[in-house]
Amino acid sequence: MTTLEKPRQAVVEVSARESGGAAGNERLTALVAGTLLVLLAAEGATILRMRDLVSTHVFIGMLLVPPVALKVGSTGYRFFRYYAGSRDYRLKGPPPLPIRILLAPLVLLATALLFASGIALVALGPQGGIVLGLHKASFVIWFFAMAAHVLWHVRSLPPLVGSELSRRVPVGGRAARLVLAAAALAVGVALAVATLPAAHSWAHWAATFHGDG
Repeated sequence: MTTLEKPRQAVVEVSARESGGAAGNERLTALVAGTLLVLLAAEGATILRMRDLVSTHVFIGMLLVPPVALKVGSTGYRFFRYYAGSRDYRLKGPPPLPIRILLAPLVLLATALLFASGIALVALGPQGGIVLGLHKASFVIWFFAMAAHVLWHVRSLPPLVGSELSRRVPVGGRAARLVLAAAALAVGVALAVATLPAAHSWAHWAATFHGDG
C-alpha cells in the first residue's frame, strides 16, 4: 500500500464503521424484509376475499411500493459494492450462487411485473383488461419465487432484526437505518391514501359486477 493509499483506506474504514458497512446493509435489508413479510401476509389475506376486500388490496399494494423499492435498493447496493471491489463487502462475501444466478433475478423480474401491472391497474381502473391478466399471471410466478426466497432466508431474519431492534450487537448507522425504514412506510401510507379514489372505484366495480357471484 502506497503512502497516498493509506489515508484513503483509513477514511473508508471510518466511513464503514459509521454507516455499518456490509453488516449495516445486511441489517437494513433484514429490517425491511421483516416489514414486508407482515404487509405481504396482510395483502395475501385480502386475496381470500377479494370481492369484499378489493379496496384494501389496492391500499396495501400501494403502501408496499416504497418498502419494496428500499429492499431492492439495499440488495442492489450490496451487489454494486461487492463487484466494485469494496473490501468490507468482499469480506462479507456474495450471496450463494443459486440465489445470485437463478432465484434473485426471477424474484426481481416477477416483483417488477407484479407491481408495475398493479400500479397500471390503479391508473387504468377496473377496465384494465389484459393488464389484469398480466397482474394475475405475474402473481403466480412471484408467489413461488418469493416462497423459495423466504424459505432460504427465514432462519437468518429473526436474529438480524432482533439484534437491530434490541441493540444486542450494535452496528454503526442504526439510527439512519431505522429512519429509512420508517420513511419508506410513511411514504407508502401517503401513496396509499392518495390512491384511495382508485381503490374505491375497484370496490364499486366488484360490488356492481360480482355482487351476485
